[in-house]
Amino acid sequence: MNESKTMQISAEAAIEMWHASRLSVTKIYEMSPEIIKARDSAIGTLGNFSASIGKAKSKKTFNVSAIVAAALTNGTVLRYSVSLPEGKRRVLYIDTEQSPYHCQKVIKRILRMCGMPTDKDHESLEFLALRKYSPEERIEITRQAIYNLPDIGLVIIDGIRDFVYDINSPSESTKIITLLMQWTDERQIHIHAILHQNKGDENARGHIGTELNNKAEAVLLVEKDSQCNDISCVRSVHIRAMDFEPFAFRINDEALPELIEEYVVGTKGAGKPKRTKFDPYTDISEPHHRIALEAAFSKKPSYGYKELTEVLQETYGLVSVQLSNNKAVALISMLKCKRMIVQDASKKYIYNPVFVY
Repeated sequence: MNESKTMQISAEAAIEMWHASRLSVTKIYEMSPEIIKARDSAIGTLGNFSASIGKAKSKKTFNVSAIVAAALTNGTVLRYSVSLPEGKRRVLYIDTEQSPYHCQKVIKRILRMCGMPTDKDHESLEFLALRKYSPEERIEITRQAIYNLPDIGLVIIDGIRDFVYDINSPSESTKIITLLMQWTDERQIHIHAILHQNKGDENARGHIGTELNNKAEAVLLVEKDSQCNDISCVRSVHIRAMDFEPFAFRINDEALPELIEEYVVGTKGAGKPKRTKFDPYTDISEPHHRIALEAAFSKKPSYGYKELTEVLQETYGLVSVQLSNNKAVALISMLKCKRMIVQDASKKYIYNPVFVY
């Protein structure tokens, strides 16, 4: 892409835009409708855009699937509540990274989260797989879909990085962010973009990430829990409205994101992230682990995740270890890592009595 090219406008056009941009203190300007909330905090309004960032495998797509599911039902999924007005109930989902096969899995996951059948298309969901196209083609396809789809209210761009050739190009980044502002304003829709996070810090990748942070009305961070890779935490990095309390979810046995109700997400401060105090490896002795596990698996030879959580809370109580839900999750993660429990062919958990501690 030639970065030296700039858009030339005539003096007459500039004057017309100048006059159209005047604001008056005597005129009434309506507040943009709040359509996406996390708890009670607005993270998405019509006429604006927001973003999610996170490192690879942090479950960003699972998180945004919850937003889409809430939009299709005009309800609440995880901690997201979505209220799209009449005439703006259609969702456009654009994926730039995955194959059609994997994109279809995302569609089915969204429909299952809605409690809807997965053997037919949903009339309010338009899903585009744009992996095979160039950045210019992706931009134009997206533009045409946004301006020609009727009743559009929400657009997801899963992979905004693929709308540019150079993620560190100021001109390309400014162009894309300008398009997001133009499309959302002219069509009175909301766009939610997804971008990877830098490996070494919490910033969104490249110059386009900097522009997203500067212009988005909310930027959400999706990250793995510091002690348990099975848990993803969601909090705001930037938000114009009142901040929301962070929340966490895990992927359940049905491969769907599931809210962890009692999980306490640690707040981020300067320096290294704080870790929770409970460590199932150092806080519980090997003999106590063995007693509790043998008691649990004497009841049944195998368990699904939810059943396992419940029985471990019971049997670890026999050795005076009280497990809250989040402690049980941390325990199961450690037991899996140490191969004290393993999954059989049916993905259920079984006891491995010959484990090495």
